[in-house]
Amino acid sequence: MSLHRITLKDGADLDGFRRAVRRVIAEELAPQHVVWTIGSEPDLFGDDAGGEAAPVALPRPVGELIQLVVCHRDPERYALLHQLVWRVLNGERELLQIASDPLVHRLDLMARTIRRDLHKMHAFLRFRKVGGQHLERFVAWFEPDHFILEATAGFFIDRFRSLDWTILTPVGSMRWDRAKLTYGPPARKEDAPSEDSFENGWRDYYESVFNPARVNPTAMRAEMPKKYWHNMPEAASIPALIQTASQRVERMIEQEATMPAKRTPERAIEAMWDQEPKTLEQLNAIIGKAGPLVPGATQAVFGEGPAHADIVFVGEQPGDQEDLQGRPFVGPAGKLLMKAMGEVGLDQSKIYLTNAVKHFKFEQRGHRRIHAKPTAGEVKHYRPWLMKELELVRPKLVVALGATAVLALSGKQIPITRARGRAAFGERQGYITVHPSYLLRLPDEHSKREAYDLFVQDLARIRDLSLADLDTGELPLAAE
Repeated sequence: MSLHRITLKDGADLDGFRRAVRRVIAEELAPQHVVWTIGSEPDLFGDDAGGEAAPVALPRPVGELIQLVVCHRDPERYALLHQLVWRVLNGERELLQIASDPLVHRLDLMARTIRRDLHKMHAFLRFRKVGGQHLERFVAWFEPDHFILEATAGFFIDRFRSLDWTILTPVGSMRWDRAKLTYGPPARKEDAPSEDSFENGWRDYYESVFNPARVNPTAMRAEMPKKYWHNMPEAASIPALIQTASQRVERMIEQEATMPAKRTPERAIEAMWDQEPKTLEQLNAIIGKAGPLVPGATQAVFGEGPAHADIVFVGEQPGDQEDLQGRPFVGPAGKLLMKAMGEVGLDQSKIYLTNAVKHFKFEQRGHRRIHAKPTAGEVKHYRPWLMKELELVRPKLVVALGATAVLALSGKQIPITRARGRAAFGERQGYITVHPSYLLRLPDEHSKREAYDLFVQDLARIRDLSLADLDTGELPLAAE
């Protein structure tokens, strides 16, 4: 059989690969009979005309892997993906589960590289304002390692939907005008503004919150590689802050020694520690001895899950069933949360579940115990336990379920409707969404269905953020 040459566009030609792989599968062309090339003049099958082939049904993980790998710069990426599709459709349905397979191993490494590149672009891209007060636009320059520009579009639209912005890169550009997204040609760094009036204030703020006692240059470079520093206004302050860190720590210690001790809730609770707890078991033992702030609860309900989980979900407080069983999220709201987690592929066994308040507060109505919302003072009383719990678990992502969890994590009362989405709780990456009990309280089935769908979308974003801050979007091939 003669070789068939397929030429796809430069960059991440996902649509071209999708059309081409449908054709090669329909014509039963094995990988050894196809040559995949990349060029400015795409030519799917040379002079071989043909209509659109039928969709190819692939397992969802295969579709998600394809969407990542097409963004890689490796010129062999399409040939490797053709091998993957061919093998999956010819008796190796569970191929991706064989991590030792050379093809699977190579594609997994490529996918990890793309996830890291997406994470860096999400984290380190900085917009600068151009134009006057009435014609505000924002422009950013970024240099991705791979062809990820289009893959980041959903993230930036979701986060900056109300702004008119443009992102310039050496491999292409994209513009969002508050209504429509358009793509443009590659750009130069000189095409983007070098600074704006906001950056001086931001540098002052960054310097004021910089903690010299926790400075770790090696960790800083691991989380924020130096190649991205020139895009970030705060980076100009980092060398001087590191250089003077030791002197600033000494001044902080001297100042602390002269300050009178105040009886804050944090100090009151720390006074109960013979020594600071080093494990969750030690912390829980102290909580159990402390007793409830509001009498009536059967027992303290501790957090539950892996000691070092990637994701921590923080709810408000235990409910009736949680209080009786001594476990978090086992009542109706918890079951709804587990159902939604299952729909997006979040494994409950790998997630840590806890509450801002550790004891059940309720009103007795006949034989029923009705949930009573904790006050801000009660949330503040329990906050040190939660902070120590997070310090011991060390999650990559903290999810606040509802306004009480947001108050406990941030110290501020913030409406969920305004804050829903990605957030930062101090130095921790976070995400804010509704508490599942809110879904149960809605008055009609239509409202419940709409709210539940939005909740599931939030959990899907949380899943992707926990992997690598990735918004995968739609599958490139028809999924099962």
